[in-house]
Amino acid sequence: MGHSGQRPVVQDKYSWEEPGAHEVADGVYRIPLPMPQDGLRAVSVYALVDAGQLVLIDGGWAVGNSVGVLEASLREIGFGLADISQVLVTHSHRDHYTQAVALRRLTGAHVRLGLGEQASLCLTRQHLTHFPAGLMDRLVRHGAGAVVEQLRKGPQQPPLDAGDWADPDSWLSDGLVIELSERSLTAVSTPGHTRGHMIFYDPEAKLMFSGDHILPHITPSIGFEPDPAASPLGDYMSSLEAMFRLEDCALMPAHGASGGSSHARARALLDHHDVRLAQTLAAVKDGACTGMEAAAALPWTSRQHSFASLDPFNQMIAVNETIAHLDVLAARKQLTSQAGSAAIHYSLNTEHEPLNYRQAGINT
Repeated sequence: MGHSGQRPVVQDKYSWEEPGAHEVADGVYRIPLPMPQDGLRAVSVYALVDAGQLVLIDGGWAVGNSVGVLEASLREIGFGLADISQVLVTHSHRDHYTQAVALRRLTGAHVRLGLGEQASLCLTRQHLTHFPAGLMDRLVRHGAGAVVEQLRKGPQQPPLDAGDWADPDSWLSDGLVIELSERSLTAVSTPGHTRGHMIFYDPEAKLMFSGDHILPHITPSIGFEPDPAASPLGDYMSSLEAMFRLEDCALMPAHGASGGSSHARARALLDHHDVRLAQTLAAVKDGACTGMEAAAALPWTSRQHSFASLDPFNQMIAVNETIAHLDVLAARKQLTSQAGSAAIHYSLNTEHEPLNYRQAGINT
């Protein structure tokens, strides 16, 4: 069956959270699933009708009655869980991957994930902690030991279940064309949010199932995983630039309204990080500082909250984001980094001519 490629209408900023199966393109239904204890509130999986069966993009979070919500939503369009033939997962975060594994146990659906997530799954099964050990070590090295201690002393959740993080049935590689009965999807590697993040690109219908790579209203976290890459922000910005080598598509994001322009939002995210790099550089201008100290000097979220007003979890995210920006500035020779006995410090490289950043406003 052919697809018109007609761009779906962008929905209201918050209406995307409403439960149900919402047709957002020909044969494509967006199904919001619950995310308890998370500020994002919902994660969208996409059900693609394919010769009487369904292919899901992402699986949701195996928590509470999420699988029941999925089942009820599928019933609205005349399908059931048993009709799911495979789940294509954008990355291994719990709200995308764990319910894919649960669906496999229930229905035998084939689960596919990017090869770059293999190490994260292995480390998650090894440690079974909610706060990735490699990330915690990185925070300590950058002066945020107090934040790590607060997290460890805070309310404790039950240990993770290793079964939720089992390997997929098959690993996806960059550029792999997934031939379905009624459409073809190309798996495109987009590291940054995680090492192995992938989007699924439908060139005929001009749809981009973007996972957490491109979100319409917020900037995705960078490198929140058990073993962060050497430069997750550098990887992320390169992945955003790669979007312009694909046709402009209607976004099918995991969080937020569907239907926006992939090119426009990729450009806005690049502009945001250019501004954030300039702000981070300014935070270091008065002398050597750690990642923690730079994060504490910066405003956070579109509401410009102070670092001190953030809860420990979001302080952790903030420091991790700041480290990512500091490392890009160091790679560009605008900063130097030095590992001291207690922490890594960054300072201005006075021999390097500053880059001319675009003066765009922060876009979140």
